[in-house]
Amino acid sequence: MKHFHVWKFGRLKRWGLIAVLAFFTAMILWVNENGSFSVISSKESAAISKGNADDPNIALTFNISWGEEKVHEILEKLKQNNIQATFFVSGEWAERHPTILDKIVEEKHEIGMLGYRYKSYLDQDIEQVRRDLIKAQEIFNKLGYEDVNLLRPPSGKFNKEILKLAEDMNYQVIHWNVNPNDWENPGTQTIVDNIMKSTKNGDIILLHASDSVKQTVEALDTILPGLKNKGYNFISMTELINQAHADSKIVD
Repeated sequence: MKHFHVWKFGRLKRWGLIAVLAFFTAMILWVNENGSFSVISSKESAAISKGNADDPNIALTFNISWGEEKVHEILEKLKQNNIQATFFVSGEWAERHPTILDKIVEEKHEIGMLGYRYKSYLDQDIEQVRRDLIKAQEIFNKLGYEDVNLLRPPSGKFNKEILKLAEDMNYQVIHWNVNPNDWENPGTQTIVDNIMKSTKNGDIILLHASDSVKQTVEALDTILPGLKNKGYNFISMTELINQAHADSKIVD
């Protein structure tokens, strides 16, 4: 009997270990499938994914990597509502559409980059990522935008090694914490409901300005005045970062 109890404990211990490993494996798969998992850190290279939760300031951001039609409609909506946003654009797109880039800046919006070619950094080795960032930097410098230091990695996917590289190259990685997945065109009302229900103080909202979005422009008709009526102030990413108590988060 004594031998039986020892064997049973060992078997339970082994199955317990298997269960723990299975749990963490499932978590990793969930994270890869559903997006990024954020943990607060102050000692490591970090990505900003939220500002000061005590102030009603929010940052509206747009990603654009291809197309030249929707961005003009979005700029017009922002102008009508007197709202400042931050546009993250790929170097390849900026190279092809320098006049649109100039228009974004002329209308007092901020510029960040998506690297040069819009391809996931997790699918490239670190030297390829470095070369992509250098290429993007060269393009923005050539276009007269030498002070672009906000970086949103393509698809928002990165790891600690990429964060460290970005930091070494003097980039601040920007993530988000409100994402209605407007690029999937889930429905105008779905986009509106997601943002209106989810947005809180200090949030960073992700939308898109590429030509793939078919419902974002219409959704802005409700979102922009709606968030203003709730008392939120739209500010640039740099302003959000510079707030004294901005939270730094690593996204694994």
